[in-house]
Amino acid sequence: MNKMVPVTIAILMVSLGGLVFALDSGNNQTLYGNSAAKADTTLTLQDMLTYAIQDEYLARAEYQGIIAQFGTIRPFSNIIEAEGSHVSWLEQAFKNYKLPIPKDEAKAYIHVPATLKEAYEAGVQAEINNIAMYDRFLASPLVQDPKYTDLKTLFTNLRNASKNHLEAFKNQLNRF
Repeated sequence: MNKMVPVTIAILMVSLGGLVFALDSGNNQTLYGNSAAKADTTLTLQDMLTYAIQDEYLARAEYQGIIAQFGTIRPFSNIIEAEGSHVSWLEQAFKNYKLPIPKDEAKAYIHVPATLKEAYEAGVQAEINNIAMYDRFLASPLVQDPKYTDLKTLFTNLRNASKNHLEAFKNQLNRF
């Protein structure tokens, strides 16, 4: 194969806070949010908080893009407010554990779907991915440790919010 100038080949994004890969010609992968969590085999407390806040950043940025393109529509207009609260909860957890809060770099990873139907489909998949991520965090021995009951509560609340968002996206998708 001919030598290629290093160039970004693709950005594959599925979701409002979901599976995101940025690939370059050097075969390096930049994972963000729950796709990074899925690939991480040794989750630490800081890792879990980082992946969770990245996912919330992604959802918020994606909703902003969808609202900018399609107008203020439900459930995006409702859920975007929840994402702001989720980010605040996670920022507080970073502060409680004296960990640096990751920068919001989500705009580099988002993709605004071309149609509302695609946006709802992406929302469904994103929430499925988020629920799986939080279930994995909740099953980890670290989060099961009684000294981390605050994290167990936080991840439970975030997972339950994703379950609610999933139903909202499914309801909208069923209209098509």
